[in-house]
Amino acid sequence: MKRNITLLLFAVVIALSVQGQDLKLKYSDNISIEKWEVVDLVFTAKGKVKNPFAAGFSGVFKNGSAEMIVPGFYNGGNEWIIRFSASETGVWKFSTLSEIKELNGKLGKVMVTPNTNAEKHGGVIVLEDNPQHFYYQDSTPYMQLAYECDWLFALDYHNETAIPKTEHHLDLLKKYKLNQVVTTVYSFDVSWTKDPKLAEHPEHEYGGDLSIYPFKGTNREPDFSGLNIEFFQKFDRVMSAMNSRNISAHLMIYVWNKMVTWPEPESEADNMYFDYIIKRYQAFPNVIWDVSKEALNNARCTEEYGRERIARIRKLDTYKRLVSVHDYGFCTRNSDVVDFISVQSWESTLYSFMNNIRTDFPTKPVFNIEHGGYEVSPYDVWAGDFISPEICLRRNYLIQFAGVYSTYYWQGASWNAIIHNPYEQPDSVIKPRFDYYKHLVDFFEKYEFHKLKPATNINFSGYTLTNNDSVYLIYIPKENYQFSGFWNTKVYRNEGTIQWFNTLTGEYSEAVNYTGQGMKNPWYMQADVIMIREY
Repeated sequence: MKRNITLLLFAVVIALSVQGQDLKLKYSDNISIEKWEVVDLVFTAKGKVKNPFAAGFSGVFKNGSAEMIVPGFYNGGNEWIIRFSASETGVWKFSTLSEIKELNGKLGKVMVTPNTNAEKHGGVIVLEDNPQHFYYQDSTPYMQLAYECDWLFALDYHNETAIPKTEHHLDLLKKYKLNQVVTTVYSFDVSWTKDPKLAEHPEHEYGGDLSIYPFKGTNREPDFSGLNIEFFQKFDRVMSAMNSRNISAHLMIYVWNKMVTWPEPESEADNMYFDYIIKRYQAFPNVIWDVSKEALNNARCTEEYGRERIARIRKLDTYKRLVSVHDYGFCTRNSDVVDFISVQSWESTLYSFMNNIRTDFPTKPVFNIEHGGYEVSPYDVWAGDFISPEICLRRNYLIQFAGVYSTYYWQGASWNAIIHNPYEQPDSVIKPRFDYYKHLVDFFEKYEFHKLKPATNINFSGYTLTNNDSVYLIYIPKENYQFSGFWNTKVYRNEGTIQWFNTLTGEYSEAVNYTGQGMKNPWYMQADVIMIREY
């Protein structure tokens, strides 16, 4: 095979150390990776190309009857990359296709061996036999709990050699089981008035940096003739760090309300930017596509434009990663083109609202990406309507008990202000309650959220999930002195056990045989609880 490859071809295996920065290089034709591992096949072409970002370049990969056409991308200088991963083991033979003579007709192979990382399960998918829940490619349930961090790309942008702040923050998320980051590829600044306290701590301010921009030039004086390769090379580090920690990257490709200077819609520059992201990041199993944050909240983004962008993703993305749009109206009217329904809702009747949406879309997961709960932090960044940690947690539980998925917002990290190491701050600094959300995920992993559905005939003064067999879970706010409910249901027969779960501490009471007693909230006025009835 060596005589068939006249270009320099090598593999950069994205196999990160604990710090996430040690790339293992293989200068060999015998490229071997594990299933779902990401590898860069790097080629050199010295000839000049008028617009390298628009030049055709791809690899056709074959493994038995399986075939993938993976688009390549320009990486600056004379370098071109085809980024590859696979969900099937075996020898993947490839040949390149390109209008650039030096990149055309090159042959190679990648050996894909079984996965040995117990935390890796492939990309996030939706299964036909349980379509309202998320799974991994190996059919392992994905108990999704998202976390907003729009400026994640900027945390270590000016560090040329490492991303220690990013890694520290991601390690915290992993520790507390927040397993999806909702983030923008790029944001510039916020339009609202900033908390004066933020000016006293410039180390926590990431908005308004004119030295960061995905195009040439700056956000103030853009040059849409090309892309800023350095921006994407540094964004690779962030994506790799999330992937190595098995944290999904919910990428909002555009954002309209963060003061970004974008090219005209469907212009050559707009298509160049959009297509480049799909080409460069689709091989990462942890990626989830979102066309835009608050998509239709801007005259630039019409419904037709949103559908056209989704069609571009479907055409370019050989891995078929999940796609949605951060706009409930769009998803409602265009459910045929999205993989899950994204909702932004601040309703006071949140449970009923989300349960109705779940009923309206029986063949798709529903994800409340923004529910108005923005937990208090040292800075008043965007207060919304709910800032109490306990009330924000309650809103997440109400969403979960409607049988759908939710997102946690902490004002100290969701937008331009990021305290990447909150637990290393002085005692007087308000900390995020990540621990609350670890308890939530632990609970729903134990009781298998993917098997649960709302039971509206039992709710009464609580909210019920059941597997319709042996488990009934009833969420009860701390203000409820007791739970009475409907006495003719299975929940109240004198059989099985009753147990209580404290949502603030993660504590379980002792499980006792149910005798028609014990329906009083043991943490009355102290914590919201879940009453567990098992048979």
